[in-house]
Amino acid sequence: MLIRAGYEISLFCEQETPLLALLSVHPSRSQDLRTADMIRASNNHPLTTTLDEFGNWRTRTIAPAGLLTLTNDFVISDSGKHDFIDTSAKQIAVGELPDAALQFLKASRYCESDKLSELAWSLFGTTPPGHARVQAICDYAHNRLKFNYQDASQDRTAFGANEERIGVCRDFAHLGIALCRAMNIPARYCTGYMGDIGVPLVPPMDFSAWIEVYLDHRWFTFDPRNNIPRIGRVVMAHGRDAADVAITTTYGPSKLVGFKVHTDPVETLHVKAA
Repeated sequence: MLIRAGYEISLFCEQETPLLALLSVHPSRSQDLRTADMIRASNNHPLTTTLDEFGNWRTRTIAPAGLLTLTNDFVISDSGKHDFIDTSAKQIAVGELPDAALQFLKASRYCESDKLSELAWSLFGTTPPGHARVQAICDYAHNRLKFNYQDASQDRTAFGANEERIGVCRDFAHLGIALCRAMNIPARYCTGYMGDIGVPLVPPMDFSAWIEVYLDHRWFTFDPRNNIPRIGRVVMAHGRDAADVAITTTYGPSKLVGFKVHTDPVETLHVKAA
């Protein structure tokens, strides 16, 4: 299937302000792009793009004083299948993990696995290691937290979300990640597009957060927020937690004044246009 996706994001800066953005499709999906994944800035403001330390495309610029709008609109091919599940996937002993996975075992800014270790082992210590243990963790996060956009907080951590029992998709992801790491399972934070394909439409559209967990020498997708396999995920970036994959980061006074995201199957767009 084909998916059309993109965004329009506007920021107002009081002065010239360095800006970083992680808004491009992840290199692992580059071969699926059917049109250019090109970030455009208002007034043809110059942008540069390089790979960051996690292998994500990072865009840099010096935002001018005033309004800067970043836009994108592209078409990408997708299998149209639900997230791949392997219930037989095994947990890998820490001593056998590749070096690249070890950084995703450590506690991080929003995923304090050390503070949740005792809870994790009390809840999941007797669960079968591997897929079943990760799914039990996702079930716990899904049932523990109540989702509400009005409950969004940039300061809430996994420990805080578990205590407050509220949050948005990033909080569900942080809690799942922290509990997995506490159980010696590498887990990383993912951000990207996930439209309402195959499920009821729930406006407004936004970027989504989910997790990837290292089992059986590969990364598997899990989603503590929705907790069901979904169709049409398009990853933009992954890192240790949301701090590593912020959509935009500014180094100076700025305000988000406009934010629109779209993700639609191309077939649906054709029907609407008819």
